[in-house]
Amino acid sequence: MGVSRRTILQAATAAGAVGVLGAGQTALARPAAAASPPGDVVGKVTVGYQGWFACAGDGAPINGWWHWSRNWGQSPSAGNNAIVAWPDVRDYPATYRTAFGDLGNGQTATLFSSYDQSTVDVHFRWMKEYGIDTAALQRFNPTGGEGPTRDVMASRVRGAAESQGVKFYIMYDVSDWTGMQHDIKADWTAKMRAHTASPAYARQNGRPVVCIWGFGFNDGQRPFAPEPCLDVVNWFKAQGCYVIGGVPTWWRRGDRDSRPGFSGVYHAFDMLSPWLVGRIGNAADADHFHEVATVPDLAECAAHGIDYQPCVLPGGVTERQRAHGDFMWRQFWNMGRAGVPSVYISMFDEYNEGNQIAKTAESQEWIPAGSGLLGLDEDGTACSSDYYLRLTGDGGRMLKGLAPLTPVRPTPPLLGGDTVPPTAPGDLRVTATTDTSVSLAWTASTDNTGVTGYRIRRVTGGTATPIATAPANATAFTVTGLTAGAAHTFDVQALDAAGSVSEPSARVTATTGGSADVDLALNRPATASGSTQSYGPGNAVDGSPHTYWESANHAFPQWLQVDLGSVTGVRRIVLALPPAVAWATRSQTVTVQGGTDGSALTPLLGAAAYTFDPSTGNTATLTLPAGTATRHLRLVFTANTGWPAGQVAQLRVHGA
Repeated sequence: MGVSRRTILQAATAAGAVGVLGAGQTALARPAAAASPPGDVVGKVTVGYQGWFACAGDGAPINGWWHWSRNWGQSPSAGNNAIVAWPDVRDYPATYRTAFGDLGNGQTATLFSSYDQSTVDVHFRWMKEYGIDTAALQRFNPTGGEGPTRDVMASRVRGAAESQGVKFYIMYDVSDWTGMQHDIKADWTAKMRAHTASPAYARQNGRPVVCIWGFGFNDGQRPFAPEPCLDVVNWFKAQGCYVIGGVPTWWRRGDRDSRPGFSGVYHAFDMLSPWLVGRIGNAADADHFHEVATVPDLAECAAHGIDYQPCVLPGGVTERQRAHGDFMWRQFWNMGRAGVPSVYISMFDEYNEGNQIAKTAESQEWIPAGSGLLGLDEDGTACSSDYYLRLTGDGGRMLKGLAPLTPVRPTPPLLGGDTVPPTAPGDLRVTATTDTSVSLAWTASTDNTGVTGYRIRRVTGGTATPIATAPANATAFTVTGLTAGAAHTFDVQALDAAGSVSEPSARVTATTGGSADVDLALNRPATASGSTQSYGPGNAVDGSPHTYWESANHAFPQWLQVDLGSVTGVRRIVLALPPAVAWATRSQTVTVQGGTDGSALTPLLGAAAYTFDPSTGNTATLTLPAGTATRHLRLVFTANTGWPAGQVAQLRVHGA
């Protein structure tokens, strides 16, 4: 599991405030003379981007609830989670159901997966919308089990950056990376350097940017001596890179969180970005650091021709540091009055430490009941879920001289003060169907400030997933690309400018036409002899190739059963396992039984071993005798060469 930077020893800081401008005084920000001209990092707002959240069923090689749960093999819940803040997931096209209780508003508790390209696209769209220039993709030791997923994440970030017009670069975190000196060079040469060909890859002074975070820290996670660290910095510079150093807070003094003897390493970087999380927690701390760190650090960098990129952080939600934006704005103002030209926001999506600026649940209404998590309104001031994105945009404008330098936060916690969601769309109905489409219509919603759009959701297995957004003046929408001859369920929600979402409309179900080979088991009731963890029988009939049923382990025989609803002619059963290559080839021994009442079952197909090979789709077809008709189908598993349990991702049943 990736290391949380909060594990770094907190530096001792003296409390106390310094003199400041009066609240009514404003001036234009005065950028200091940087060592380099403006580029993709100098004079820009950069955010740290983890991109390290995955969900079971998302297809990621890591195959688990990566960074959402303490135990990644189990769905996150109130007793098994690794986060301290809950994301606002209303903008995500795809989310995954968790074992948390429902949100305070009764909606199902779901989470996003960074592995989905649609998630990364949403994040980079937010960056573009809120004035964030560049994203630093965190890359921890890629040689272990997390490596394949992190490799894909780099490609996901590249695609999103290119499509949204945002820059990105690779930020290596050397925490707990014992083979760093060799491995980091090999990884850059074999994998990451290829991404510098992208027009979205950040460049400074004409050179591709790379950051190395962790040299010189005085703790056991980064025990490197100065010599190998200097070797790595110089190697990257020899590759033609502009190299940023994510360095200790007290790098200039060489004490407290900084190892002695690293001055030569620090001064070899093209840009220095000292760490700040855990060092300050209120406005007085921020003012003190302005005097004892920011101002002298900036002077030291200028004297050595080094660019400077200090941190700005929103504050931990759990620690109640945010003060509805006042804490973060104090840092922006301090950077502005020091003349700092570049800042690094820590972080964009750090829900594990609670220092994220990405959209976050604004109140208990949008947080799982009983979870103990806090919303952005924890200090009694209501904030919109995008508040810290808006605050970042305003801070960036001030530092760039596009807005007055002011100690007074200009960003209102609520956009327009709107806290009233729209009414639910009424009278949702199906107006037409084709083989692959369903046309919907509804009665317009109302809102105190105006509806801005409608979210169309598809309902599968009880979970509603957004699939499209219609404009504000729409009262109809056609969903296309559907499976022929199948039942499809939908509902609709209304949106407003403040980010509020209405209750869903009533749900409607329509069956597409056509003579396609219909899956008779899709979304039908399924039962089993037993299940492991959250891998219940419903996963086998939900239409997703990534979710799966797994029986109790080491307890053959086990069975999986589906109710087709009525006595139906059945000719073929197609069984599938998840398509990911991590599911190595295996064979399962299966017997098929059937009946009309669910209990008096008779044999339909004798025991046989069926091979599941990822290279050929990881499926097996069981052909039943001609003339077979049944309502209840039961598959009895007596062996599995790949795992001591019955396993099925998709149970598809087809007629004669």
